[in-house]
Amino acid sequence: MPWKAGESLLEREWIVTNGLGGYATGTVSGAVTRKYHGLLVAALAAPLGRTVMWSHLAESLRFGEDDVVSFGAEERAGGQLDLGGADHLLEFRLEDGLPVWTYRVRNVVLEKRLFLPHLQNTVHVTYRVIEGETRPRLELRPAFKFRHHEAPVDSALEEAPRVTESGGGYEITAQTGEFPPLRMKLSGENSGFSDAPAHVHQVIYRTEQQRGYAHEGDLWSPGCFALDLAAKGTATLTGTTEEWEVAEALAPEEAREAELQRRARLLEEAAPAARAGFAAELVLAADQFVIRPAARPGNRGDARTVIAGYHWFTDWGRDTMISLEGLTLTTGREAEAGNIFRTFAEYVRNGLIPNMFPDNQSEGLYHTADATLWFFHAMHRYTEYSGDRATLQSLLPTLVEIAEQHLRGTKFNIRVDPADGLLAQGAEGYQLTWMDAKMDDWVVTPRRGKAVELNALWYNALRLLEHWLSESGDAEAAARFSGNADRTRASFNERFWFEEGGYLYDVVDCNDESGTCDSACRPNQLFTISLEHPVLEERRWASVVAVAERQLLTPVGLRSLAPGDPHYQPIYSGDLRSRDGAYHQGTVWGWLIGPFVDAWMKAHPEEPKRARQFLTGFEEHLDHAGLGTISEVFDAREPHIPGGCIAQAWSVAEVLRCWVKTAT
Repeated sequence: MPWKAGESLLEREWIVTNGLGGYATGTVSGAVTRKYHGLLVAALAAPLGRTVMWSHLAESLRFGEDDVVSFGAEERAGGQLDLGGADHLLEFRLEDGLPVWTYRVRNVVLEKRLFLPHLQNTVHVTYRVIEGETRPRLELRPAFKFRHHEAPVDSALEEAPRVTESGGGYEITAQTGEFPPLRMKLSGENSGFSDAPAHVHQVIYRTEQQRGYAHEGDLWSPGCFALDLAAKGTATLTGTTEEWEVAEALAPEEAREAELQRRARLLEEAAPAARAGFAAELVLAADQFVIRPAARPGNRGDARTVIAGYHWFTDWGRDTMISLEGLTLTTGREAEAGNIFRTFAEYVRNGLIPNMFPDNQSEGLYHTADATLWFFHAMHRYTEYSGDRATLQSLLPTLVEIAEQHLRGTKFNIRVDPADGLLAQGAEGYQLTWMDAKMDDWVVTPRRGKAVELNALWYNALRLLEHWLSESGDAEAAARFSGNADRTRASFNERFWFEEGGYLYDVVDCNDESGTCDSACRPNQLFTISLEHPVLEERRWASVVAVAERQLLTPVGLRSLAPGDPHYQPIYSGDLRSRDGAYHQGTVWGWLIGPFVDAWMKAHPEEPKRARQFLTGFEEHLDHAGLGTISEVFDAREPHIPGGCIAQAWSVAEVLRCWVKTAT
């Protein structure tokens, strides 16, 4: 996706990940606009979590003794960073999902590439002259403020770190001893380091300012790396929290070649319809989210999980199970999918899998009513793709116990109502469904009671259990769950149909008040059709899908609430309270295109190819916001400006899955 300088350099962002949850990210211009931006955000063991180890890099070319031209961010007199500079950028592009910048400085054309070796907290930034007779001197000044990536940028700058020589490079170590040392080295002929400490004052993080967070802070620089650019060859600046023998097991050029080969294998192993074009870009984007959770000690070496979104999400149970098919099965990564199931099975408590794992902790939080039910759906899709009956059989007792816990009742008042067999949930002060926005004590969409998608998921789980138990020879248990499923389906079709609107109530028995119904038109009703075992009677599918297409569908996903509702909010922007107030009150979610396509194809079995039209808007989106990936949310009205995370797992997963599904 090549494009020229001047095209929203501060709004388009790139991200490269390392398979551990760590990443490098920034704007195309080089400006630091988010607290998450940095050339190395390392995934460190709890209690540290993801940590900004290398914040910024000022780059310049020296043509003569006093003749310096900066590119990217310019350094002004007094050490102050001008974050708006990108005058020399000719082009930015992604190659194999990795960023490449091309700069023209006078008669010199310089290329810069960046990548992170897989499963290392290491970054390599490589430069080479690709045009021009002049061979200037390259000067690189890194800047730091070691902090957790969620920490505010205005926290006090600690005493200057210690800088010591190490392994032919340098170690930069915080005086507090809280963080591991950052090791740095410039590889290339006649490279050197000038010890010239500088305090970089008042860096402005403009995106944090727009989002209502602390947005002004200081950085510290130990000095400047430099070398004379040769006619041939490259110069690479490396930053790492690994020991030198790990980081230098391969030379930078060898490490890059290994990473390119790994990415080529990802495409070779993906579904045939996902090996080229738009889908291939999504396969590479999907790779960003599947990680080994190195930040949690005690996990098995084969443990795998899914980062829900970059920059700020960790691994969430719900997002992992919804994303699993698109991220791992469509891409031919069944072995990692199996590891994800086994990883989450170890954390089942009281019939629930974790809602999320906090970034700097080892234990999960369990306040979710739907993540565990998505576990059944994902297990079914995994078994169908892989044929791995051994994993299913090993986890079947856990799945049975989960269902039994729901029938008896478990935490957060999650339980089956004995009066009608429907699944209810809700606890004061908690947001237990996927519509989980909360600001202080304000739960924006509490949805307490019997939510439509929870009962669709519950019915689907019961039918899957019935089938699996029958296969395993336990007819008695299968019959018991079959009876519960029959009752759930009968009650559902009696209670949830909203005749006046031609669609389904979003919640019945709201706040445990019998007979109350929420008629808000939301996308949650699509799961009553889209899942393997639809709970909704087939005669009503066409009406529900038509309402969703008319009221909720956009080119980049579905609105979370139909226009015209008194709570509808068309714009997702402003501070946290404003954003949370709109998060599920109209804001478009990219991942919801998945259940819509599934439901639409069931309602229109005679024209499956038409479903591809609902995905084409995402192709253009790859050139905006997070380049080469798909954002979390979008404004509900045109032009559907992207917001939230620049790279969201279930957005990428569901678009990729449906693209392959609609290829034939």
